[in-house]
Amino acid sequence: MSFFQNPDWLEKYNYPYTAFDQIPDQVFAEINQRLDSKKAAEPLVTVMIAAWNEEVNLLRCVATLSDMATKFPFEILVVNNNSTDKTQQTIDSLHVRTVFQEIQGPGPARQLGLENARGKYILLADADCFYPSSWMDDMMQVLTQPGVVCVYGRYSFISEEGYSRWQLSVLETAKDLIAEYRHLNRPYLNTYGISMGFVREPALKIGFVMKNVRGEDGRLAYALMSYGKIKQVKANRSRAWTGARTLKRDGSFVSLFTKRVVKEIKGLLFNLHSKAPKEIEKL
Repeated sequence: MSFFQNPDWLEKYNYPYTAFDQIPDQVFAEINQRLDSKKAAEPLVTVMIAAWNEEVNLLRCVATLSDMATKFPFEILVVNNNSTDKTQQTIDSLHVRTVFQEIQGPGPARQLGLENARGKYILLADADCFYPSSWMDDMMQVLTQPGVVCVYGRYSFISEEGYSRWQLSVLETAKDLIAEYRHLNRPYLNTYGISMGFVREPALKIGFVMKNVRGEDGRLAYALMSYGKIKQVKANRSRAWTGARTLKRDGSFVSLFTKRVVKEIKGLLFNLHSKAPKEIEKL
């Protein structure tokens, strides 16, 4: 984790464009050249991205994935979740596989992706995130361990005006500590689609919830526990990076930090009790 500034490697992929029409053909050509040298006809890993109105963010995400330093044959599968902008044009300009899911919601989108994936293992990535070159191998190193059926990684926020990197580092440190404690009894509450992986075969038997609700990733992870273990990938070098737009919903940094600390303290008390089957409905 970078405590005082955003990692330098992010700048390479932080394109200044705000719309598909602004993206030069050369940018697509460079990304596709990297993709062509790495994607496999018979992939072991499918990186699945559910995208809804992410015509420029998706470009940044796929650009980072095209630079994966990995030994695993992989494919990238983008699920267009009924976008109304030019997300499909971005997808069509990239050398990735794609399917269209008209049912709105991350659960339906990821379910269709799960059904169409070719890899034995699935890694979930968010369309508005950046992934370091070590991400895939670090996730797979844990996911391929005996008895492991699901993994999740850590993530950080890209600083911007009003949300300095040191403030975000404090938030992330607290978040990581809470996740460590939560992992003891309820690891599925730490599984987010921003950085998550699982074995495809048991996931197909379970399936994602086909409603437009949050927590579809945790629900799947909870059900996967009957097939094996959930483990976390702790390496800071493999953190996914995302913007602060979700944080802005809670207002200023002080406001969001206070709200989240109170929420997590309540969650820690809940974590003292044994698992109950119905608790997953609260995700």
